[in-house]
Amino acid sequence: MNSEYMSRFVTAETAAKAVRSGDWVDFGFGTGFPELMDKALAARAGELTDVKIRGGLVYAPKIELLEADPEHKAFTWYSWHIGAYERKKQAEGQIRFVPMLLRQVPFLYRQHYRVDVAVVPVSKPDADGYCTFGAANYCFRTIMKAAKTVIFEVNEHYPVIPGPEGSNRAHVSEADLIVEGVHSPLPVQSYKAPTETEIRIAENVLAEIPDGATLGLGVGGVPFTVANMIAGSGLRDLGCHTGTISDAYMAMFKAGKLTGANKSFDRGLMTWNLAAGSSEFFDWLQDHAALCRPDCLDYVHDPARIGQLKNYVSINGGVAMDLMGQENAETAGTRQLSGTGGQLDFLEGAFRSEGGRGYICLASARKAKDGSLVSNIVPFIPAGCTTSAPRAMIENVATEYGVAHLTGKTVRERAEEMIKVAHPQFRDELRAYAEKAWK
Repeated sequence: MNSEYMSRFVTAETAAKAVRSGDWVDFGFGTGFPELMDKALAARAGELTDVKIRGGLVYAPKIELLEADPEHKAFTWYSWHIGAYERKKQAEGQIRFVPMLLRQVPFLYRQHYRVDVAVVPVSKPDADGYCTFGAANYCFRTIMKAAKTVIFEVNEHYPVIPGPEGSNRAHVSEADLIVEGVHSPLPVQSYKAPTETEIRIAENVLAEIPDGATLGLGVGGVPFTVANMIAGSGLRDLGCHTGTISDAYMAMFKAGKLTGANKSFDRGLMTWNLAAGSSEFFDWLQDHAALCRPDCLDYVHDPARIGQLKNYVSINGGVAMDLMGQENAETAGTRQLSGTGGQLDFLEGAFRSEGGRGYICLASARKAKDGSLVSNIVPFIPAGCTTSAPRAMIENVATEYGVAHLTGKTVRERAEEMIKVAHPQFRDELRAYAEKAWK
């Protein structure tokens, strides 16, 4: 590496001094979390005030600066996708949620958001000074352009995946300061054995996936179960274009199902924005770096680009659906469980795709704390809950009782389809509501 850049390498404690009271600081998203800078800023909790930090979907076991500042006098955390740790802190009043479609995030940085300091996690630089964004491309390049100060945090555990034409690459010259140090192993994600309900839902979706389809799988039990079923199926030449690549794609790849041979662009490549999974998955990703195209939100989440892929299939989970096909994917009443994320981006992409189809998957009912059964298909999305996807964008809804096909149907016809896949215990009352509402 050129010696002129060596002066930019500093300790995390020194880099943390670049943050001043009142600053807006960006901490990335998902697996792109700056562990060392988090600890260094936490140590300054007593001397800083009103530092606003943007992040989200934090996989790390905790955010040190929030632990150091429970009254959030020094730091306020802004998130547009609540992860497990953030969910806990939200209940304690320490998280401010910002509703957002992920495809809109780069526009905010270009047109609205102030960024005083951007902290960007990267892999180790090579001999020429090039790093990669590792497992989280996010929209770091856009954020870097908007930032007054750019700090790279080199994580020795990050996979080195440059991407074609450097789609996932950055150079040390683009950073004002560079931090190195010892990191914890990358946080890993695990999956529970699928329930009987999840297996039946996955079987219903699997029956409708054609050979040569390109898949966008959300996180959760049903998409993962679908992928494992595909691994043992007769499907061939599937492709990957997804927001988050995971163990699900590794399973299909190892079974010879994931070739990308029919993709109209990025043929033969796995296209993604984030990566999250097991230790084995991260090793697999590194071993197959040449087959990966990690790219920015502008590229991966663009519905117009997704729509250019024939037979694009988007599979995501939901919390509740109403009879018109409106979906709540992220809240329990007013309590935020996650975020809209990229779900609507990929639903719209599937809608535009020739032969494409989007699926929302959910159990028809759930058990309440008192043991009673509660329907997940309701007459209408109740007050306080979020409508994550509008009825006009929902094409297919899969439960353990089948698939409701909604595309192009009237409101009354959509209700009839939804009732068919509802739990039998609730069909009569749902039908009575539909008869009254849409005579």
